[in-house]
Amino acid sequence: MPRSLDFHMKKIKEGSVEIFIPVEKKISKKLPVFYNPVMEFNRDMTVLLLQQFPPMNLCDPLAGTGIRSIRFARELKYKSITANDLSKRSVSLIKKNMRLNMVKFDVHNKDANLMILESKGFDFMDLDVFGCPNFMLDSSINRLSRQGILAVTATDTSALAGTYPKACLRKYWAVPLRNELMHEIGLRILIRKIQLIAAQYSKALTPVFSYSRDHYMRVFLSCEKSKEKTDNLLRHHGFFEDAGPLWKGPLWDRNLVTKMLRNNKKAENDKFLSVIKEESSIDTIGFYDLHKLAKRYKVEIPKKEELIKRLKKKGYKASDTHFSGKAIKSDVGLEKLLKIIQSLN
Repeated sequence: MPRSLDFHMKKIKEGSVEIFIPVEKKISKKLPVFYNPVMEFNRDMTVLLLQQFPPMNLCDPLAGTGIRSIRFARELKYKSITANDLSKRSVSLIKKNMRLNMVKFDVHNKDANLMILESKGFDFMDLDVFGCPNFMLDSSINRLSRQGILAVTATDTSALAGTYPKACLRKYWAVPLRNELMHEIGLRILIRKIQLIAAQYSKALTPVFSYSRDHYMRVFLSCEKSKEKTDNLLRHHGFFEDAGPLWKGPLWDRNLVTKMLRNNKKAENDKFLSVIKEESSIDTIGFYDLHKLAKRYKVEIPKKEELIKRLKKKGYKASDTHFSGKAIKSDVGLEKLLKIIQSLN
């Protein structure tokens, strides 16, 4: 075995591929090569989203085991794939996994920012970082093509969701919330930060698919090179309650979500996509946590399905929200919502 692969491995299956991964009891940065099985859903959504677009030049600058790039090669139509990792062990394992799956693409062993800046640019870049993505934003946006898509993961939810508000202020230039809305507000703060970096290059980055799940937040943004569109996009920055500045515009492109749901072949992801589709039609920030309402206003909460049905009958938009299983998203005001709840009891 090459010295660069001097660790125990096992073979696992994900999507349509098999790869070797390190055998470790705990997932952390100390892994000889990083692989997180919890992020399979993240990769599922990425592949599904890209399947709705024409072939692209794809970049995976923090490739780890190569699982993301190898799935791209097996599950997508593409122009090119470029994988990169600073770790020599990672690069050796990526090549081993490429041979296992009989795929070929470019693999680099460089600092991620350097690799991106030395390139001619890409149509899709995936910043699936461990922690805060700030260190990758400038180079990636600089080399993102017109009509390109930037995917960003942030796992430092303790800052974005308000556990450490000073950290959020330092990293994301915004004040977070620490209540039931913290994950949606954190996601909107993340989006604004990305948009501000892009504005320096007169690039308007608009969210087309966003979500918060498990230990991370994830957003896909489409790029348009235009001073006018950039200026217009920045007008959608503002405050919500005491939080912000943040992105106040839509989190999803509903047409894209509809396509993703229609073309999804993994049954266990249907419910998630169905909820996203429903809430993408409601142009509001925040949602109503029914348990919090019951406690705060001393009301008995009806079944969520009945409440949503009644709200729709009254002419309001209403749906579940992926941000919380105990909440609904609706354009109804609080006072009217409480009256409707009381009428159902």
